[in-house]
Amino acid sequence: MKCLFCSLVNKEMPVQVVYEDSHSLAFLDINPRSPKHTLVIPKIHSETILDLPESEREPFWGAVVAVEKLLLESIHPNGFTLGINQWKAAGQEVDHLHMHIIPRFLDDGGGPVQMIVNNPKN
Repeated sequence: MKCLFCSLVNKEMPVQVVYEDSHSLAFLDINPRSPKHTLVIPKIHSETILDLPESEREPFWGAVVAVEKLLLESIHPNGFTLGINQWKAAGQEVDHLHMHIIPRFLDDGGGPVQMIVNNPKN
């Protein structure tokens, strides 16, 4: 099966681009959890952060920072939650590395990332 996010990189499908450079693409999530919920992906196919070639790591993190700055300047959130769901057990729905940048606002009803799971026993 063809990778959905690779199709977006190749402009085979419409996408609301927030940021793009030679290594990364950032676009609005189709099921946003907050205003301007954005995904940042590497342009090369990589299922997880562990598969991302070392030469692509710095550009990927640079894109994450650039997008966060753009969102901060444009919508003025009170904070951000950043997250990667890695593999099915963690909720990864598309097998292509993607960082969620979720703008946060005071009293938005959300919680911190450490509230996602409450299973301290092995």
